[in-house]
Amino acid sequence: MGRNLQSGERLRPIDLARRHGLSTQAVRNYEQAGALPPAERTPHGYRVYTPLHARALDAFLALVPGHGHATATEIMRAVNRSALDEALRIVDESHARLLDDRRTLRAVEDALGDLAPGPEPHPPSGSGGTFIGPLARELGIRPATLRTWERAGLVSPRRDPLTGYRVYDEADERTWAMSGAIRSSGWPPRRSWRASRASRSSASS
Repeated sequence: MGRNLQSGERLRPIDLARRHGLSTQAVRNYEQAGALPPAERTPHGYRVYTPLHARALDAFLALVPGHGHATATEIMRAVNRSALDEALRIVDESHARLLDDRRTLRAVEDALGDLAPGPEPHPPSGSGGTFIGPLARELGIRPATLRTWERAGLVSPRRDPLTGYRVYDEADERTWAMSGAIRSSGWPPRRSWRASRASRSSASS
């Protein structure tokens, strides 16, 4: 990669894809989403990338594990517009959300530590449910937050047998709604999580 960065070599989509362990479609999708600068086109309409695109893809893939695809894309869109202040603002806001997620996770772990473990009921395969994206939008949170709280044991989504995607049932949604209502009433995190969890257990019994 270092040789290419200095030589100004023109790269095909397949070149960029192979060097980053991606498919050519993924590279095109990232460009269309704005994570990469717009590619030049040959007279026949084929995309032509440059070392600038390779560096942009390096940066995007480095941002994804910490910030998620959506936020990483926002950051790179700003960078590609040379809007550095906006890019830094998005990074700062993402860091603040991650810090809040960690604080919430600690509160959840404290609350769950006082609860007796028990199996969570799941609806039979093929029954209704909500995928992670729509549920996150409905609740006004990020999908990463749902995944974080799944690891903490607050929700237990099943997996769709065809796609493998997480599917949240009504009990999961009630747990979130109850916890939000209880916390808004002024209860501290430990008590709100315990109350919402207890409400879910009683509803399933």
